[in-house]
Amino acid sequence: MPQILVDYSAELTFDRLALAKELHGLIADVIDTTVPECKTVFRPASDHLVGDGSEGRAVVLAEIKILAGRGVELRAELSAQVLDLLQRHVDAPAAVAVQITELDRATYRLAMHPGR
Repeated sequence: MPQILVDYSAELTFDRLALAKELHGLIADVIDTTVPECKTVFRPASDHLVGDGSEGRAVVLAEIKILAGRGVELRAELSAQVLDLLQRHVDAPAAVAVQITELDRATYRLAMHPGR
């Protein structure tokens, strides 16, 4: 179920596939889910700015969407571990942030579309 969105400065070079695989395993270890349920999308951003731009920092922003109902302590632990993982994968100076977002169980829907 987890949906992971990673926005990052397009000039950053890092192994996104390796990051996603580690991230999926980490999420499955921390919350009640499985690796096959995790889905990650990477979105390069050609334009970004941190502060006034004088430090030349890149940006990596990760949002992890999970079904509501997990305690704040668990979500905070997931945030901390994901932040550490991101920092291990990104070598360049960067502003790195993680947000855990809860999805409403009553309205969230998922379909594995088979294609046509």
